[in-house]
Amino acid sequence: MAATRAAIALDEVGGVAFDMDGVVTDTAPVHAAAWKEALDPFLRDYARSAGERIPPFDVHGDYLRYLDGRTRAEGARAFLASRGMASAEGTDRQAPDAAAVALVCERKDAAFLDRVRRFGVAGFASTVALVGELRRAGAATALVSASRNCAAVMEAAGLADLFGVRVDGGDAARLHLPGKPDPALFVEAARRMRVPVARTAVVEDAVAGVEAGARGGFALVIGVDRTGQERELYRHGAHVVVSDLSQVTVVGRSA
Repeated sequence: MAATRAAIALDEVGGVAFDMDGVVTDTAPVHAAAWKEALDPFLRDYARSAGERIPPFDVHGDYLRYLDGRTRAEGARAFLASRGMASAEGTDRQAPDAAAVALVCERKDAAFLDRVRRFGVAGFASTVALVGELRRAGAATALVSASRNCAAVMEAAGLADLFGVRVDGGDAARLHLPGKPDPALFVEAARRMRVPVARTAVVEDAVAGVEAGARGGFALVIGVDRTGQERELYRHGAHVVVSDLSQVTVVGRSA
């Protein structure tokens, strides 16, 4: 079971990097719905041309397994490969070309932004409270997201000023940083906070993000389990898993 309590000890941790989707903002369901809107028509057309049946996108299992925490392009390729649409040995199915993958990603982006504009975005109050507590105790905080829409989402949630440091999909493209599960985004966040990786904590809800924190050798990797992934989060390197950040306390003051 997920831990009932967890602590960030500021004698060991000087900075905390938070993932956005699912940790700071309740946008994971919005992303999943946008992916379904973009992918299902593509899958139907592809299946019709191939003369076979291809299962539609599942907003829970497929999103968590292939897309959550990854860049759009990396996630799209991983999902399409799961449906046999990849240049892999043992399959006769032709892989979609780069233009087709790019079109799916563009449609997903448009669908996501449309939903954000129409319905807004909710932030998690417990996360906002924890960030405030960390800052008052002298710890550095950073927002990390693979999304190029990071600024728009935070603005829609009314949280544009919550973090002084932000590393997002635009930074990843400009600096040629690989996406999660590579730790590069979190390493860049630690650099901008001017805190060593070995004294930086990572807070993530995605398996790929937790794995990034573990690979990077971060001081503490906190998994947030809102979708029943506790076992997977631990398996991929979380030091502790909670169901909500109200269960995390801050101990001491940062040096």
